[in-house]
Amino acid sequence: MVAMQLQKLFARQTTLQGQIASGQRVTQLSDDPSAASRILGLESQKQEIQQFSRNQSRALTLSQSVFGSLGALKTISDRAGELGVLGSGTGGSDSYQAYSAEVNQLIEQAIQDGNSRLGSDYLFGGTKTDAPPFEVTRDANGNATAVTYNGAATAAEMQTSEGTVISPLTDGATNQNLGTFVNNLIALRDALTNQDPTAVQAAASTLHGSEDDLLVAISGVGAVQTRLEADATANSTRFNDLEKLISQDSDADLAQTLTKYQQTQMAYQAALQSGAQVMQLSLLDYLH
Repeated sequence: MVAMQLQKLFARQTTLQGQIASGQRVTQLSDDPSAASRILGLESQKQEIQQFSRNQSRALTLSQSVFGSLGALKTISDRAGELGVLGSGTGGSDSYQAYSAEVNQLIEQAIQDGNSRLGSDYLFGGTKTDAPPFEVTRDANGNATAVTYNGAATAAEMQTSEGTVISPLTDGATNQNLGTFVNNLIALRDALTNQDPTAVQAAASTLHGSEDDLLVAISGVGAVQTRLEADATANSTRFNDLEKLISQDSDADLAQTLTKYQQTQMAYQAALQSGAQVMQLSLLDYLH
């Protein structure tokens, strides 16, 4: 009986020493099966939150890149509108040629922005991110005569928090509008090349509609970024809450643990003394 008690007290001392050294009350299932089970569940939730956070970070980076490219297209639209106004008035041949040449450069820049990438992923292809979304038809002189959207109709979605599944990319309808915008630029260039004020005015009016589409797209991407930033805050808060819950189950109360250790140590010493007395009495009985 004494030997068994000593073994139990020694094991208890060892456990308490480990808790004091590590600051952890639960380090293995046998320490507290119920608490250990809760900790495992909470750790699983933490891993899920960490994945959401990685998704959120990637989605925000993609969204910021899309926003930047749309901003560049808006700048092109602004300048094209100015050139449309200038070309709608009376002007000489040299002016028309200069305006046409500038719009042609704007077209090339718009095509480049439409086929922009982040790493290896094309931004304006919807779920089809592995190929340029806009195919360009060119004339014998290398000038763009039309663009065609070859991307997907839908955009990839990502889960960025417990309650949010969102796409950081624009969808097929928006991307089609970007292609229309480039084709409207081509129509403006051609009207300027032909020195036709009436056609220039018509092309400029059509471009105004494309500018509205760009503004809607920019606003939509801005709203996505706001949601993603809110997700970052929610994920951080949730992660910290889980850490606190895990700490409640796993962390040792140092003062309480020290008290238990001292009590166990005293009990162990008392058991040793009791064991020694029993051995002495047994030895005397043997001698008698």
